[in-house]
Amino acid sequence: MSPGVTEPEKIRDTDLKTTGVAKGSVPHPPKFDDPYQERQYLKERLALGFRIFAKNGFDEGVAGHITVRDPVDPTTFWVNPFGVAWPLLRASDLIRVDSHGEIIDGGPVRLLNVAAYMIHHAVHDARPDVNAVAHSHSKYGRAFSTLGRNLDIISQDACTFYNDLAHYDQFGGIVLGPQEGINIAKALGQKKAAILANHGLLTCGGSVESCVRWFMSLEVCCESQLLADAAAAGRGGETVKVSDEEAAFTFQSIGHEMAGWFSAKPVFDMMEHEVGVEYKM
Repeated sequence: MSPGVTEPEKIRDTDLKTTGVAKGSVPHPPKFDDPYQERQYLKERLALGFRIFAKNGFDEGVAGHITVRDPVDPTTFWVNPFGVAWPLLRASDLIRVDSHGEIIDGGPVRLLNVAAYMIHHAVHDARPDVNAVAHSHSKYGRAFSTLGRNLDIISQDACTFYNDLAHYDQFGGIVLGPQEGINIAKALGQKKAAILANHGLLTCGGSVESCVRWFMSLEVCCESQLLADAAAAGRGGETVKVSDEEAAFTFQSIGHEMAGWFSAKPVFDMMEHEVGVEYKM
């Protein structure tokens, strides 16, 4: 373990164990004594997050962005430079943006996607509990966003978003002004995810890992509902919904922050295994 980093804590009586989904010691995100070491760690996790998104096909040309709040100056955040390929992104490529949208630190390509700033600044500003925000024009999220509706709770996985998924029912074009970002943040409220009408998906979390996990899960839920709705309609029926009581019970086990972090751990471990240490440079 690097200097300044405490050993990963073991959860004993909270989170995963109290929800009944785990027995024994569960790993916990590392804690840092030094905010500068925490900054480097978060940048590395963010670089891995972009590579995971790319592997899942969430990169669409130059569209899409993930941000993480800077632990040294929490009024700023790190984001991908505009136009740099996600599968190649390294921690040193990321750029840091202040509350005025100015690039104040980062890699050699200092080019900022204005829409990224407008959306992410608004969410980070409105939600001090949120450290990471992701938005992309993923295939199934984009398709589902054209239906003018929220998800139905039709599966265990959909219970992750029970009463925790907003629907922003406007499309104001490319987000080039502050008001649209403010409107998105307002629609998101205190929830961890939102479907943006005719646009795509947005998720947020207390960690890069949970934010990435929520996005991946929401994309699959959109795909599943599109398939299930089509199949049900083809039979002249409709899908069977999970009851509110069962959905609420399941949400308590799989919908909280620690569940998001822990569920993302295998995919982050696998991506780190695949790319080696190059992403940290």
